[in-house]
Amino acid sequence: MVAAIRTALSSDLAYSFFRSPTAFPSAIVALLCIGAAVFAPWLAPFNPFDLASLNLLDAGTPPAWSSEGNPRFLLGTDDQGRDVLSAIMYGARVSLLVGFCAVLLSTVLGVTLGLLSGYLGGTLDAVLMRIADVQLTFPTILIALLIDGIVRVALPRDLHDRIALYVVIFAIGISNWPQFARTVRGSTLVERNKEYVQAARVIGLSSWRIMTSHVLPNALGPVLVIATLALGGAILAEATLSFLGVGVPPTQPSLGTLIRVGQEFLFSGEWWITVFPGLGLIVMVLSVNLLGDWLRDALNPKLR
Repeated sequence: MVAAIRTALSSDLAYSFFRSPTAFPSAIVALLCIGAAVFAPWLAPFNPFDLASLNLLDAGTPPAWSSEGNPRFLLGTDDQGRDVLSAIMYGARVSLLVGFCAVLLSTVLGVTLGLLSGYLGGTLDAVLMRIADVQLTFPTILIALLIDGIVRVALPRDLHDRIALYVVIFAIGISNWPQFARTVRGSTLVERNKEYVQAARVIGLSSWRIMTSHVLPNALGPVLVIATLALGGAILAEATLSFLGVGVPPTQPSLGTLIRVGQEFLFSGEWWITVFPGLGLIVMVLSVNLLGDWLRDALNPKLR
């Protein structure tokens, strides 16, 4: 274990990570955001969704450094008296959950279809790639809105809030699979004609064994980069859907929901209700995207 850690720390990737002016700080910020979200029940000053602890007399309290602020509420409170800092930490949990699950769904679906398309070829390849081409002509958010609308029409109204989180994850995940599929297909087309794959065929290995044990490991590098970049996009897509009122329900507010609620009070002078959740979303997505940019450059052999 110790030897493996030393080997990893002495690798070119680790050297590039610690020498990069953006990668290491971005990783620290991303870890802080994820840690604050995951451990929100223990780190947050209040539970913003515990109705028994809310006090309407605290509604609209400015940030603590303001002359009218309260030291108990560092970033102020919203129109319901909820602590904005605590709401951001709890809301980030939902945003990150949707982002990670949506990217996982996109990755599994895209990698599987791309691997089958590139290795088997023929009619399957043509059909899958034409479907991917058609889907890529539409914006992700438009496809997610379409899927969300179809589900809301098809299912009873009393189920909407209970399955809203799963619908958002599915809608965002199914919107992003083509980029994974096309990338894996391209890598598979290169790998399937190499000598080690031909040798595996000669000794009688099944096509599925060859794809999963030999071709797939050599195609995962670009997938890791795309998944990192797609995470930021998925979080933004969820925030956009929630801002439009078709994302997660108000009982499970994400950062997008907090921004949507806060913008109603923006011009009444209670700017902190929407500005701080917006800043939290920007910082989280920016740190993830900077990590993805570094990883893309670090894994590119032409830039070494």
